[in-house]
Amino acid sequence: MTNYDAVIVGAGPAGIFAAAELVESGKKVFIADKGRLISERQCPIAAGQVRSCVNCDSCAVVSGWGGAGSASDGKLTLTAGFGGNLEEYIGRVALCSLIDRVDEAFVRFGADPHYYEAGGETARDAIRRAAQAGLRILPARIRHIGTDASRVVLNNMYEDLSTKCDIRMNAAVDDLLVENGKAVGVRFEDGTEVRGEHVVVSPGREGATWLEKIIGRLKLPIASMPVDIGVRVEVSDSVCELLTREFYEVKCLYNTPTFDDRCRTFCMNPSGYVVHEFNQAHRLVTVNGHSLKNKKSGNTNFAILVTKNFTQPFSDPIGYATHVAKLANMLAGGSVLVQRLGDLRDGRRSTQARIDRGMVEPTASAQPGDLSLVLPHRYVMDIVEFLDALNQIMPGVNHSDTLLYGVEIKLYSLRLELEKNLAVPSIGGLWMIGDGAGVSRGIVQAAASGVVAARAIALG
Repeated sequence: MTNYDAVIVGAGPAGIFAAAELVESGKKVFIADKGRLISERQCPIAAGQVRSCVNCDSCAVVSGWGGAGSASDGKLTLTAGFGGNLEEYIGRVALCSLIDRVDEAFVRFGADPHYYEAGGETARDAIRRAAQAGLRILPARIRHIGTDASRVVLNNMYEDLSTKCDIRMNAAVDDLLVENGKAVGVRFEDGTEVRGEHVVVSPGREGATWLEKIIGRLKLPIASMPVDIGVRVEVSDSVCELLTREFYEVKCLYNTPTFDDRCRTFCMNPSGYVVHEFNQAHRLVTVNGHSLKNKKSGNTNFAILVTKNFTQPFSDPIGYATHVAKLANMLAGGSVLVQRLGDLRDGRRSTQARIDRGMVEPTASAQPGDLSLVLPHRYVMDIVEFLDALNQIMPGVNHSDTLLYGVEIKLYSLRLELEKNLAVPSIGGLWMIGDGAGVSRGIVQAAASGVVAARAIALG
């Protein structure tokens, strides 16, 4: 049996960059992922084979080489201000250096060298108007790769790494092997094992449920339990284009007046498309968005997410979020719901006829319905109040014909108490990185977290 220096679970950005860093240090590396190669990832909806989610065993949108980010716009947020918690572990100076390191790698493998960085009078005026409405705009450098171009970049990374380490795709890991207080490898669902001196866990958001079970079995200490629940908003490009030309993605934070909940915009996609995601572990369909480099719609979509950090005795944030999503699937007959904002305000379900005569033509197939029967009342209030505030900088975003798709959830595992280098303190040789482990919330910081762990492993 081959014994590796490091066994990596998950081939998203965290796992890919951890592997790249380790092989540069001369380490023998094994990567496993339950999904397919990027060249084989094709959603049946995007291929025009079906109109709604058919619950693939491995969802091409969220699983496989490159992780979920590869199919949701391939957007690189080049700032330390948001995108995860890595600054808490390594400090801002080190994080900024790693962001540059990650960005350089993406460009080297084919990402568009152009980036967006708002600095003109339009941007300054938007920030001023936002502040008057209680909104905080977070300026950032944004490099937009595009979902289609992202496939090329990530395939280039695969071709490079596949000659330097062992990679096993379509291989779901069942459990971690821990002996005498030390991680020594992984066991796959087919019963086979791979062993190594270190185990690096980077399952992404899709693997958060699996990781939660591992955390429970190993009784690892928990730091916090975050969960994001919300909707995906779709409007005409004209509503947002003055800002998206400057910012590309407008990132806003807002504390709602009624409940004082923290809300944020997430993953804005100019001229983009709303897409379905299938979570195999929970058998549920959720919603996301992306945009392409070479194909444009006439709509912009973005998420509004309400962030809650739960505390003891509650210990199942993933269960809570998936329960809400299942309600939407139940009412939508196994799909996702879509509702006009005007209908939500008026307390009535949307119909296909009202959507068809509206000003926004949907880019995704969804069942017209009533999100107020799915989301808790405070979430509905948060979303409506946030849209009213956004209207101060995006006139028309709170129009009655604005479409809301539900639900969108972001699953992060129970955030663990980790050492500064992302090692698990209670188990030797075990490392937790990326979105699924609650360390990051996006491609760049996920990749950076992989570099952090890999450098610590290389130093021995």
